[in-house]
Amino acid sequence: MPDSLGMENREVAMLVASRLYEQGKLSLGQAAEVAGLTKRSFAELLGSYNVSIFNYPASDLSRDVANA
Repeated sequence: MPDSLGMENREVAMLVASRLYEQGKLSLGQAAEVAGLTKRSFAELLGSYNVSIFNYPASDLSRDVANA
């Protein structure tokens, strides 16, 4: 990571982990591990990265509402 970005490795790890979690490529636990945090700490920080802890696709939600 170039020093010119002015980012610490921890912040980069959190950015990568939160994005992979958001895309559904990592579970909450896996993403927390990538970020070097506990699940609870990772979940609490997701909001500051504009990522919802509820990683549920809108298409699934629409289908569930229709079935209800």
